Amino acid sequence: MTAATAHETSLDAAFDALAHPVRRAIIRRLARGEATVTELAEPFDLTHQAVSRHVGILRDRGLIHQRVDGQRRPCRLDIERMQDVADWILEQRREWESRLARLDGLLAAMQEER
Repeated sequence: MTAATAHETSLDAAFDALAHPVRRAIIRRLARGEATVTELAEPFDLTHQAVSRHVGILRDRGLIHQRVDGQRRPCRLDIERMQDVADWILEQRREWESRLARLDGLLAAMQEER
């Protein structure tokens, strides 16, 4: 697998994980700091097991880490991984802004010709 293909596969996995609203909410919560699965489950009308599955998906996709701290297993964001996703989004945004600016220019030129 080439580096480009590995990167695309990694992005696919990240976006797949982020496609679910519960997982996005977990990411938003972890952006404020570490939390256990019990703490992450508090705002949801879901079982602890269901939230654990969502945490597992985020962990398997590399978006969060979970460490052992005695009886606790706090989760935290993988900042570098989240930055990779954000960088890709920013790159796409810049590309589309550039395309739209060129389209605006073309439309303005067409208006002037009329």
